Amino acid sequence: QVQLVKSGGGLVQAGGSLRLSCEASGRIFPSHSMDWHRLAPGKQRELVATINSGGITHYADSVKGRFTISRDNAKNTVYLQMNSLKPEDTAVYFCKYDDYTGDYWGQGTQVTVSS
Repeated sequence: QVQLVKSGGGLVQAGGSLRLSCEASGRIFPSHSMDWHRLAPGKQRELVATINSGGITHYADSVKGRFTISRDNAKNTVYLQMNSLKPEDTAVYFCKYDDYTGDYWGQGTQVTVSS
């Protein structure tokens, strides 16, 4: 089992920044990836960014150049630095841990960007 504990999120004005973090604990395999997803009202869930154990990253086109995913392997923690936030970034953000045995989701955290 893997447990995920998040922090960050909240309310920010457009153009502002927020940082989300997600710490994984439990049975952590060396080879795994961690992702950030978001779910906005009336929209499908979107994969925002992903990073694997080797540090390879991938971003949704909607956040490229504004969001940065990073990780601290010693802390089993993944971060999502969100800059130049837009109202359309408003959503519930989830972190997810994947390894060869399956995936684990953390609880969502609300990010609200006011115009």
